[in-house]
Amino acid sequence: MEFLVNDLSLHGQFSDPGEFKAAIVSLMRMRAVARRYGRELNCHRGLSSARVTADKTMQQAVHLLSKEEQRSLMQWLTQQGPFWDDVRVHCSDEWLESNGNVVTDTALGEAAWCCLRGLDHRLVSFSPSSWQFSPVPVVHVVDQGDCDPVSVVNYWNHAAVERDLLAAPPTLASWRDLAVVAQNRFAALTLSKDAFLPLDGSPFAPGAAERILVVLGILERFLGCFDSNGERTQEGHEVYRDFFTGKKGNGGRGALFSDSSDDEKSKFEQALSFQHPEGGNRKLFCSWHGKVQTPQLRVHFSWPVRAGKPLYVVYIGPKITKG
Repeated sequence: MEFLVNDLSLHGQFSDPGEFKAAIVSLMRMRAVARRYGRELNCHRGLSSARVTADKTMQQAVHLLSKEEQRSLMQWLTQQGPFWDDVRVHCSDEWLESNGNVVTDTALGEAAWCCLRGLDHRLVSFSPSSWQFSPVPVVHVVDQGDCDPVSVVNYWNHAAVERDLLAAPPTLASWRDLAVVAQNRFAALTLSKDAFLPLDGSPFAPGAAERILVVLGILERFLGCFDSNGERTQEGHEVYRDFFTGKKGNGGRGALFSDSSDDEKSKFEQALSFQHPEGGNRKLFCSWHGKVQTPQLRVHFSWPVRAGKPLYVVYIGPKITKG
């Protein structure tokens, strides 16, 4: 379960300074509840520039808060994140619409796109605003005018966030938990017995752990996208387009999955060569990887993905090709 702050719920609606302050306090309370359950509120890097009154942006209006509230809010919105636009999976040329309005390039568009692909993403909205309803209907308009409808869960008070988190499966508490869950959940993938060892010594990050499960889930889904003739299915082409090509996703920051550059493959050839999961003295060169941000982690796996062949996941840990 991922939470995205609904940027559309800031639309210059605050005329009273006290009302704006109350809305910020409410948002930070929802963030505190999410963090208590090991989740984060993902925001857009431009959220601090959103207009909150007729003539003031968020950054200009924060003086209404205490010094401690200002510091906490602005560190989150401008430095700490996490920022969903760093790892976005929908692209600017997708047509996503809600109640007759285009919502591409918004948190709602991102959440809807993820929900359409089986990733549980939800909104957290400012209150009061014109977004105090749930679920939020969205349609993805595809070729020939066909539409894929989806509903996105939306929250605007901490009680509803806590209610649903309390009912959700327990969050991960350690990298060991992550390894156990991954090995049980993704039976179609061949996870090296050493795949999770590089995480040892790194501070546990619940959001990053959840994101690793998303990355592994997409890999397993892609592995299953072949027909009886060994050809990639239509779903497989869509998964490849959405997550493995630079055209889609991450707002121009590249695909969620990519190959290392030629320079990186040359410079880090030894580091990108892993013990073969099937044993022996064989090495498996795995330069293809899935990306996790904040902190920067990578999931390295065998390539290409073929019908009836194992998909080996050999490394999950800090980015190898640094410097």
